[in-house]
Amino acid sequence: MGFKQLMDSFFIHFLGRFDKYPFDVELHGDTYHIGEGEPEFTVQVNKDIPKKELMASTSLALAEAYMRHDIEVRDDDLFKVIAGILEQADRLSLDKSALKGLFSFSEKKRDQQRQVSSHYDLGNDFYKLWLDPTLSYSCAYFAKEGMTLEEAQRAKVDYTLNKLCLKPGMSLLDIGCGWGFLLIEAAQKYGVKGYGCTLSKEQYKMGRKRIKKLGLQDQVTIELVDYRDLPDKELTFDRIVSVGMMEHVGRSNYDTYMETANALLKDGGLFLLHSITGNDEGMRDSFMRKYIFPGGVIPSLRELIHIAYDHDFRVLDVESLRRHYYKTLMCWYHNFQAVHDQVRDARGDEFVRMWDIYLCGCAAAFWVGYLDIHQTLMTKGINNELPMTRWY
Repeated sequence: MGFKQLMDSFFIHFLGRFDKYPFDVELHGDTYHIGEGEPEFTVQVNKDIPKKELMASTSLALAEAYMRHDIEVRDDDLFKVIAGILEQADRLSLDKSALKGLFSFSEKKRDQQRQVSSHYDLGNDFYKLWLDPTLSYSCAYFAKEGMTLEEAQRAKVDYTLNKLCLKPGMSLLDIGCGWGFLLIEAAQKYGVKGYGCTLSKEQYKMGRKRIKKLGLQDQVTIELVDYRDLPDKELTFDRIVSVGMMEHVGRSNYDTYMETANALLKDGGLFLLHSITGNDEGMRDSFMRKYIFPGGVIPSLRELIHIAYDHDFRVLDVESLRRHYYKTLMCWYHNFQAVHDQVRDARGDEFVRMWDIYLCGCAAAFWVGYLDIHQTLMTKGINNELPMTRWY
């Protein structure tokens, strides 16, 4: 990197640290080459990014520049660009003190309800545009080659329910039940009585409509309630499942979450916790916290196991579904690309590009191992009545 390039742009100089994969940068009619070898992608800079923004949070500065069209990625290589950066995540700059409280969201009930609503209450019609017909907004399970997204989402629910070793007449709690598909499947296929809680008004309304349409009101109940308030209802369950909700609990509430699950589960009961996990227990993703999941925190697998054993849980099995989530997110990303015009007309171009970064970026994060996802199966206390092999 020559002196002229440094004088032209601090941004160009800064990008020089991400040289694991060679690429070109176009700025003011000049092309700068970073790394060695033939370029794998090209980034076009329409407006320079200030040094202050890059040093405060490189990932946020790059994402916001992309949202504003200040930078473009040629030839639809967004996945390749983000994956390459995430493989060099240790070279990203982050100054939390410069981000005005972005990493100090409240984890109190009322505030968390608003945080959850900001994402999940964007409107059911919005999610219908690019999710599969089950409206499953979590990692699918591609059990066989050539599965469609809907088939893989149905397979995920079947696989999850099989792990719970359900029997007719059992009671099942779904903490963070979304639009209720898992509970409906559990009721119809296994004859259990299901109860779900959510903080999303949109999910709550649609979930109840689904249940009524199928005539399952006596078998499945969904309530708009915080999981922390469930013990006050004096309910207990044979089984508990929680899919994609732990990411919204907040680190200060991990113990409360596990204590609540422990109080709600009968002795010998099974608890399946399905959660994104991260290797870094220090919050670093400023883009996600500012634009996608305010207040969201990714636990590590170490934390989940540690806190489980602080209570009366005994871990039976832990399974990574990392590559399944990569594939799920790429399906969502391509589905979302297909409805760009509809979303742009309703919400604007910046929103579209923000969600492109979110969906494609998360896919890249799982692909390179920056993120993982685990299903952790536990019992409350000891249960010697379960099959001795992996029955699922």
